[in-house]
Amino acid sequence: MISRESLEERERKFLAPWGMKSADTRGRVYEEDEADYRTVYQKDRDRIVHTTAFRRLAYKTQVFVYHEGDHYRNRLTHTMEVAQLGRTLARALGANEELTEAVCLAHDLGHPPFGHTGEHILNHLMQGHGGFDHQRQTTRIVEKLERRYPDFPGLNLSYEVREGLVKHDTDYDVINAEGYEPDLAGTLECQLANIADELAWNTSDLDDGLYAGILDVEDLATQPLWQRVMDSQGLPYHLNHLDSLTRARIIRRLVGIEMTDAVEYTYAQLLAHQVQSVDDVRAIGHNIAGFSPDMAHANAIQKRYLFDHFYRSYRVVRMATKAELVLTRLFEAYVREPRMLPPDTQRKLEAGEDDMHRVICDYLAGMTDRYAIQEYDRLFNPDERV
Repeated sequence: MISRESLEERERKFLAPWGMKSADTRGRVYEEDEADYRTVYQKDRDRIVHTTAFRRLAYKTQVFVYHEGDHYRNRLTHTMEVAQLGRTLARALGANEELTEAVCLAHDLGHPPFGHTGEHILNHLMQGHGGFDHQRQTTRIVEKLERRYPDFPGLNLSYEVREGLVKHDTDYDVINAEGYEPDLAGTLECQLANIADELAWNTSDLDDGLYAGILDVEDLATQPLWQRVMDSQGLPYHLNHLDSLTRARIIRRLVGIEMTDAVEYTYAQLLAHQVQSVDDVRAIGHNIAGFSPDMAHANAIQKRYLFDHFYRSYRVVRMATKAELVLTRLFEAYVREPRMLPPDTQRKLEAGEDDMHRVICDYLAGMTDRYAIQEYDRLFNPDERV
């Protein structure tokens, strides 16, 4: 049998000096016994996977709403891709795979229905009541809203996983690390989760946009990343036809190029800063894990292209407009008549721990796309059963 102590000893032996060791965790808010055959981060990972919020990701938007098709990424498949990329990065750099994986698996738990459109809508509706962002909502879920244990609220995750969530730093995240030493950088594992997230959506959104026929190969031929990938495979920049196998080959190669760049650049940064411990990583005060300047520049160009040609395409904008209508009308209806809320949500209102607007926001943010659309029909379609 391999005990937790044996696993912790393996980490001492095989992880790099900058890798976070499970035995060195700062622990949990509420004291509890640890598992006999799992490290603290393995236990955290398992708790995250078994949450209601994690299961709901299957019907939350990445770019396309669920009824657009079965082959597009949703928030759950995106999360799984991020976790796989994160573990690969951690393994290559001698970091803690399970800690990286736990942060990756939890990083989007707070996303509302309809993706970033839903987030912007809820933030607008909550002006004057504390606003809304999915990163803060993720922390709220793991620290309070998930009720699965009689002795404490939330999941009682380790400090390092919670820190990794509040310091998750990408173009779509708002950092507020109050209470988690904001002047210090996150662990290397936290930083690798950032890279994995960016890498996943930058490559998978390209894949989905091509599959949907929204992105034009002729336009892509001018993109530095596209040119680099095509050069590496001996393919012309301009393709008369992009079949599914060629598309998969291109995306696979793009992921490989970006992963290699991230590993090599991050390793070089660790050496350049003479990092010899986890404390050394933190003391730098900013992220050192990332892409090389050339790759970061090429990624920025591709992000701009995706924003202009994919996220602002007429199909995506039409669904975003529908999402605004659905969430706004639901929010306003619940505020006007809270007794339309389900009994368990009404009990939260009666408990008085949060104001009415925050309770309603929590309820809406927890909805899947499918449930929000069904709830809209129940409230506003006279022919629909309530």
